Amino acid sequence: MRRIALALLLATTALAAPQPLFDGKTFTGWEGDTAKTWRIVDGAFVGGSLTEPVPHNEFLATVKKYHDFELTLKFRFVGPAGKRNGGIQLRSVRIPQPPNEMSGYQADFGDPEWWGCLYDESRRKTVLAKSDMAKLAPVLKPDDWNEYRVRCEGPRIQLWINGVQTVDYTESDGTIAVQEGHIAVQIHSGPAVEAWYKDIVIEELAAK
Repeated sequence: MRRIALALLLATTALAAPQPLFDGKTFTGWEGDTAKTWRIVDGAFVGGSLTEPVPHNEFLATVKKYHDFELTLKFRFVGPAGKRNGGIQLRSVRIPQPPNEMSGYQADFGDPEWWGCLYDESRRKTVLAKSDMAKLAPVLKPDDWNEYRVRCEGPRIQLWINGVQTVDYTESDGTIAVQEGHIAVQIHSGPAVEAWYKDIVIEELAAK
């Protein structure tokens, strides 16, 4: 019995150990338009351009799918404020037809009040939970690095930016059956701007 208990404990610990999703140097484990849209600069994924508008949404996605997890990463914009927008896809699938959108939950951020919202990208196409900007504004750094923390556990999705919780959402729509999918980072269509992402770490949650 002791051996079984120890084995279960070790298995749970191994499953829950935080792991980097990005090595800071290569696109290993990720797929997307790495020929034009996405590049790696100073240990960060960079999407978009400061010289040309972004013609359509572009996503850099994990090859692997994830179910229940806690994700942390740092993000920022480079470029003039106004219509900047990006996000982190959660439990999402790639739409095979061009321009290869992602469909699923998105931890959103951008001007003027997208910071910390939960959006349903290319599926219901609506804000599922809106953040309280009055609560978030004191800790938000619109032109510098911020930290997103995301926790997906069963039907519940929680979001934090810089330690302030912005969303606590539980899925109630029984037709939304997907509780597993890819993680992706986004640069939204729009003006010439860059979205930067780094220090991407995931902790897969052990089944209860």
